[in-house]
Amino acid sequence: MSPTESSKTTPIATAPHHVAIVMDGNGRWAKQRKMPRVAGHKQGVDALRRTVRACIEREVSVLTVFAFSSENWSRPVEEVSGLMDLLAVALTREVPRLHKNGVKLHFPGERSGLSPRVVQGLQRAQETTAGNSRLTLNVCFNYGGRWDIAQAARKLVAQGREITESSLDEAMSLSHVPDPDLLIRTGGEMRISNFLLWQAAYTELFFTPCLWPNFDADELDRAIADFAGRERRFGQTPEQLARADSPSQKGKGGSSDA
Repeated sequence: MSPTESSKTTPIATAPHHVAIVMDGNGRWAKQRKMPRVAGHKQGVDALRRTVRACIEREVSVLTVFAFSSENWSRPVEEVSGLMDLLAVALTREVPRLHKNGVKLHFPGERSGLSPRVVQGLQRAQETTAGNSRLTLNVCFNYGGRWDIAQAARKLVAQGREITESSLDEAMSLSHVPDPDLLIRTGGEMRISNFLLWQAAYTELFFTPCLWPNFDADELDRAIADFAGRERRFGQTPEQLARADSPSQKGKGGSSDA
């Protein structure tokens, strides 16, 4: 999975540091082709491979994807079983390629309910890639934003620490990376579906009708181009941002877009 030249490369200056993606539309992609839903998920792995490569090319530092939500257990048994098998196979096939290309893996999410085989695979993948720094790939599996906030609160209570915004932030399952700059949802739905509820407070949102198996570098570039045109104010007024960007104010702790 070594990076290759794409037909279109976004200038590094406009690329967000951290991109998050709700990978939606696998089932509909398969249904359109009269194929079982798990076939769409298999194609979704190919789309993720393309997206990782595209992020590396654009020097995005962090990619976080919603692979399996804590609500997905309610889906048909055969689909859930297929997803678990697909994860196990993907860990075996993809981790060596990711490791070779300098990708560091994390798997935020609840481990209870997963098979020992899957849990061991996740742990090995994290340990194998721990020293890499080219791209951090967070694959949120059995994850939910409400679960993340609740587990952080429980952790602080167990440690006897006061619950504050700062301490909660430190206890979140994605505390090892900055909050996402851009969150993309494929498939046409316009909601974030319990994904990164805490971390997405000031994240720019981009919704595309493109089904996830069809997602590619060009679609990523469209999202990044839209992001580059946004004014990120973080609660400030445009006038405050203009003053913060002026030469006399730089270096004085003003809010930035990064």
